[in-house]
Amino acid sequence: MEDIVVDKTTLCPSARPESENSVVFGIISGTVAEPRVTYLKQPIPITDELIAKASPVTPAEIFRTAAPCATKACLHFDGEDCRLAKQIAGKLTVVAEELPPCSIRRDCRWWNQEGKAACMRCPQVITDNYNPSEVTIEVSNLAAG
Repeated sequence: MEDIVVDKTTLCPSARPESENSVVFGIISGTVAEPRVTYLKQPIPITDELIAKASPVTPAEIFRTAAPCATKACLHFDGEDCRLAKQIAGKLTVVAEELPPCSIRRDCRWWNQEGKAACMRCPQVITDNYNPSEVTIEVSNLAAG
């Protein structure tokens, strides 16, 4: 059986809040039609108390979380790159006028792989989005392989 390798130095900016060693690096703001991430100055470790504060909605509806990249254990990983990052950089529209003030950029898989193209689109990425646009749905489906 193949060992699952987790890259502890590279963070996935689209991790589930329940992922091991996850941190909140943004809060979802904006509107239902146009949600946007407001970036925190410093990431906050996910705790049971923080997850409880999200109730009655899911934590991923209000928090953007990052966790160590799961590489081969992730359906978006193609063995070398993150397909989700490629799709976001290539298909979503730019929503930021300048690089967002992101506290995880240095360790972010999307930044390290796609650079500014991913960052300029990142504020519109919501993990639990119950009102996604057609393009968002397409990006998610293509990235899943």
